[in-house]
Amino acid sequence: MRHEHLLRRFLGRTPGALADLCSDQFGNIAVMMAFLLPILAGGLGLGFEFSNWYLKTRVMQNAADSAAMAAASNGSSNYDVEAKAVAAQYGFVDGANNVTVTASNTATCPSGGNTCYSVTITSVVPLYLSQVIGYQGDTVVNGANEKSLTSTAIALQTTIQQPLCLLALNQSGPSLRTNGAPNSNFTGCSVMSNSTATCNGSNLNANYGLAHGTNNGCGNKQESNIPIVADPYYAMRTNIPNNTCSSYPQEAKHGSSWSGGTSLSGAKSYSGNVQFCGDVQLTGDVVINTPDNVTGATIVIQNGMLDLNGHTLSTANGSAVTIIFSGTSGSYSHYPTDTSHGGVINIQAPSGGNFPGVAIYQDPSLTSGVNVTYSGNNPSWDITGLIYLPNADVQISGDVGQSKYGADCFVMVASSVLINGTSNIYSQSPNGAGCQQAGLTMPTATITGRSKLVY
Repeated sequence: MRHEHLLRRFLGRTPGALADLCSDQFGNIAVMMAFLLPILAGGLGLGFEFSNWYLKTRVMQNAADSAAMAAASNGSSNYDVEAKAVAAQYGFVDGANNVTVTASNTATCPSGGNTCYSVTITSVVPLYLSQVIGYQGDTVVNGANEKSLTSTAIALQTTIQQPLCLLALNQSGPSLRTNGAPNSNFTGCSVMSNSTATCNGSNLNANYGLAHGTNNGCGNKQESNIPIVADPYYAMRTNIPNNTCSSYPQEAKHGSSWSGGTSLSGAKSYSGNVQFCGDVQLTGDVVINTPDNVTGATIVIQNGMLDLNGHTLSTANGSAVTIIFSGTSGSYSHYPTDTSHGGVINIQAPSGGNFPGVAIYQDPSLTSGVNVTYSGNNPSWDITGLIYLPNADVQISGDVGQSKYGADCFVMVASSVLINGTSNIYSQSPNGAGCQQAGLTMPTATITGRSKLVY
């Protein structure tokens, strides 16, 4: 009877107990978490692994960016060495720890062309939880599956056109030299040699000293391996008036006037083209007046020199002149000189016309009788504008000053230039502002500027 009673009692409570169990929610989350926890742990692990890949790629990208900019700034044949050295500073050493660093100077630029510099860094990282979901990586290192990471950067080498006050065209030997010259001051512009440059005793105080070959001490900033600067004024030769002379009288004795030659003194009014045949000698001070200082006047001396003979040749206020030495090569002299000493040439170039900004122009077809030795009183030079002596070896041992009425612009282009002793060449406005005012388009050299990332 007792067992029957217990059975009836249990069976009587079972439906309620089952109903209570069905409605009881305690422990449901624990059961769900038991199933979800491995998935959540795996996902979290994969997140950390992917983050690690991303962070390492960013470090590699920073290294590639810096290396590409360094390669572009270097711009020489060992650009790749510098690129790899910079990457190594970030911990990516080419050939070590499965790291590869490659550099190129013929990369395709986003804007076209293949003159850009590129650096690509590759590295590998081991796989962890990603293998749990079946990812086997993209490379095998020592039998282990790993993930390969790559970062690439592309940089462009920018250039700057640097204005030049002094350009030596000769491409052999040291075509630009100084021997002393502590007072010469090319502040405001730069100097360039199409071969080597050697400055002893003075760096000329130029913003840049540039040389196609090796620069030895010229300029405040010294650069070598600069591209050759082509003669920027050669084309002006076509503007030289035709030679109509039938004879070319020469001075019988320097320092004295002669019969049949050209002697000048006093005030002269010139416009357009004025031609003299043979030597021209001053017998007194000469002041040239022209209608304006834009077109001014062009004086052409055919197969002759300009002998100041101890006097002053100058342009009046508001006037300008270009003096051209032309003719044929031979026993003639084609330059300004002063046989009596004490003479002065004080002229400003016209700012327009056929020879804008040109004070003295030596015909580039002349190859003899063109060399100039300027000692400071043979004659004294006070010039605004260009002195163009493309085939002349020039020695300057005296001062060069600014013309009385012209802007601060003095540019010399010669085959070679030697500046001696205490020669003092005046400083100029920065970036060629004075030459812009004088109408002269200055020669420029191409130098490397700051590199910039383009990818």
